[in-house]
Amino acid sequence: MRQEFLHAWAGYKQYAWGHDELKPLSKSYHDWHSVSLCMTPVDALDTMIVMGLDDEAKKAKDLIVNRLSFNQDIFVKNFEITIRLLGGLLSSYQLTSEKALLQLAEDLANRLLPAFSSPTGMPYVNVNLKTGAVRDENTNPAEIGTLLLEFGTLSKLTGKPIYYEKAKKALVELYNRRSQIGLVGAGINVKSGAWTDVTSHIGGGIDSYYEYLLKGWLLFGDKDCEQMWRTSIAAINKYLADDSPNGLWYGQANMNTGARTGTIFGSLDAFFPGELALSGDLERARRLEESCYKMWTAFGIEPEELDYSRMKIAYNGYALRPEIIESAYYLRHFTKDARYIEMGHTFLDSLVKYCRTEVAYAALKNVETKQKRDSMESFFLAETLKYLYLLFAPPNTLDLTQVVFNTEAHPLRRTWTSG
Repeated sequence: MRQEFLHAWAGYKQYAWGHDELKPLSKSYHDWHSVSLCMTPVDALDTMIVMGLDDEAKKAKDLIVNRLSFNQDIFVKNFEITIRLLGGLLSSYQLTSEKALLQLAEDLANRLLPAFSSPTGMPYVNVNLKTGAVRDENTNPAEIGTLLLEFGTLSKLTGKPIYYEKAKKALVELYNRRSQIGLVGAGINVKSGAWTDVTSHIGGGIDSYYEYLLKGWLLFGDKDCEQMWRTSIAAINKYLADDSPNGLWYGQANMNTGARTGTIFGSLDAFFPGELALSGDLERARRLEESCYKMWTAFGIEPEELDYSRMKIAYNGYALRPEIIESAYYLRHFTKDARYIEMGHTFLDSLVKYCRTEVAYAALKNVETKQKRDSMESFFLAETLKYLYLLFAPPNTLDLTQVVFNTEAHPLRRTWTSG
C-alpha cells in the first residue's frame, strides 16, 4: 500500500505541489479558491506518518508550516474545511508535536467561528476567512453535525472551551429538531430552524451527523452524544433499514411518517457498516457490508448511487471514495474475520485496474465504461489509501480504544484522558 500511496503522492508533487489537488489526466492542478489552502498535503500528512513515510511527511509538513496561511479574503465551506484541514492539522499535531500545526489549527478555527452566528447556533454553510462574513442559510445535518470531533479536540488541546461549546450546541440544536419518530430530514434552514427537505436517509448530507453522535461519545465520553446516538440508531433501524430480497440495505423515508420514499443506497452510505460495528452491532454490520460488497462487485467498482430494489445504477460515477473500505477495516478489527482482508484485495485490485494512471489515480466518470475523470480529491490520500493500509496492517497499528477517526480518516487521540 505504501507503494500505491507513493505513486499518487509523486504525481501530486510533480504536477500540483503547493496546490489543493492534482488533476491526474491533464497533469495539472486544481485549487478550490483563488488561493491554495494546501488541501492535499494537510489531508495526506497523517497518512504518511501512519505509514512510516518519514521523509515525505517532513516535506509535506515543511510546505504546510512555511506556506499555508488562512488570512485570506475567501468564502470557504465550514464543513469541508473543518473535516479536511482542521482535522488534518490537529491529527498531525498529535502525531508530531509540531506546535506550528496546532497554531494553524487554532487560527483556522477562530476564523470559522463566525459561521455559528445564526439565530439557532447552527452554522451557515460558508464563512469568509478574513472578514468573518457568512452566507447560505440552507444546509443539511451533515454540515451542521460534523464539527464536534475537530472543534472539541481543539478545546481539549488548548484548554479553551468555546470551540467545543459552539460545535456541541449546533449538534444539539439539530437533534432537538428531529421528528416525533426520531428522524432528521435532508435539508434545514439555520436561521429559522425549519426543515426544507423531509426526506430521511443515512447517505450524503446526513451521514456524518450520525457518525459524530457515536464518535463524540467515544472520543470525549460525552453522555449527551451517547443518548442522542442511542435514540437515533433505534429510529434508523426501525424506519430506514430495508430487509430486501437483495440483502440488508438502508433506504429513504419521510422523517415525519416513516413511510418508505426511496431505495437508493450509495458509496457514501457504505460508511454505515463501520458505524454499526463500532457501536457493537456486528450482526447488522456484517450483513450491510455484504450488500455494499455486492454493489462493488456487480460493476467491477462501486457506483456513486444504486437503486438496490432493482440493482440498477442511479448515478454512475466513482469518486475514489473510501467508505466501503473503512467499514471493512472496522469489521476486520472487531471480528478478526479474513473475509474482510479478501474484500480489501478486491478493492485494491479494482482501484489499480481501473483508476491508476501514469502519474497517480483518477476518479471514474462512469463505472460501466470505466472512463476516467480528471480528478483526485485529497480524501483519496487521507482516507481511501489509509484505510486500505490499515486493513492489511497488523491489528495493533492503531489502538481504537485511544484513537477515533474523524469523517476524513484523521486519527484523533484521546491524549487528554488517562483512560
